[in-house]
Order: sequence, then structure tokens, then C-alpha cells
Amino acid sequence: MILNFSSFPTLITKRLILRRLSEQDSHEIFELRSHPDVNRFIDRPKPADMHDALEFIKKINGGIDKKLSLYWVISTRNQSEFAGTVCLWNFVEQPASAELGYELLPAFQGKGYMQEAIETVLHFSFENIYLTRIEAFTNKENLRSINLLGKMGFKPEPDRIDKDNSSNIVFSISETEFRNHPAG
Repeated sequence: MILNFSSFPTLITKRLILRRLSEQDSHEIFELRSHPDVNRFIDRPKPADMHDALEFIKKINGGIDKKLSLYWVISTRNQSEFAGTVCLWNFVEQPASAELGYELLPAFQGKGYMQEAIETVLHFSFENIYLTRIEAFTNKENLRSINLLGKMGFKPEPDRIDKDNSSNIVFSISETEFRNHPAG
């Protein structure tokens, strides 16, 4: 599935701006992707230096330019602080679906920012990209992420196994489930 948008969609909520990642975000990306608390449940290499952070940004923006993914910086509206990221990737044409990913710096956790960002991305996904289903993968020990997905109306899929990481639980939400959920 290739996304059909003419310019990158900036999303605005009551407290947040979800915008495109830029090279000016390299320090924050380095901090986010190397912070031990953020990466506790994520199996990925940590950036060794700022060059790695810049290469990551180039890779992400290359996928956006090819219309294969969407990756937003979550920043606060009042002070434009970099709080974290949320993304859609692994798009599938039939059924029209994608995978949701998200991460937040510890200073911004516990304030409802991620719930606000995910709700906005779900609305955008179902109304503008016409997805019918979104999946999220989270470590079975990441209780904060599991609780967040539950609040958003995602349901675990106990019969699904993440072939890349057996410690992950697969969650999903359909457009109908989201619209019928109080958060939707």
C-alpha cells in the first residue's frame, strides 16, 4: 500500500503538534533512542553518536518521501518541546491496515500525551488514509503500553505471535471498534 498525500500531514490536538521529523531533531532522537527507560522493552540497536541519529532521521524521511510510512514528532503546543514520536508503518493493502509505533521521553510520560497523540493518529488513519485496521506490538511486560492500548480500545490477539519477538503481544483495533469506543 502506498500512501496518497501531497504534503506531510501535520496534526494538531489540544496540547500537541504532530509534525514531520527533521534533522534539527537529531539531539532529541539520539536521547529518545538511547534512553534506557524508553528502550527497556524495545529490541533495537542504540545510536552510538549523533551521526547515527542523523542517519536514522534520513532513513525515516526517505520512507516518508516514498510514501511508505508516516512518522510524527510529538511536540507540545505551548513550548514546542520534543516529547516523543508516533508512527504508522508496515502498511498492507488488503485488508487496509498498518502497524502503530510510539515512544515518549520519560519527562512527558504519565500526562496523557501519548493517548492524545494516538487518538489523533487513529482518527487520521481511519478518516484520511481509509485504513480498516491498525495493529500494535508491545512487550508482554510493558504494562504501561498494554494499559494505554486497552484505554484506546485495542484488543489483544492471543492467537497471533510476533515472529520477530516472541516476548511481544499483538493488539489490534478496527475502524468500527474505534468509532464505538469511548476514546474514539
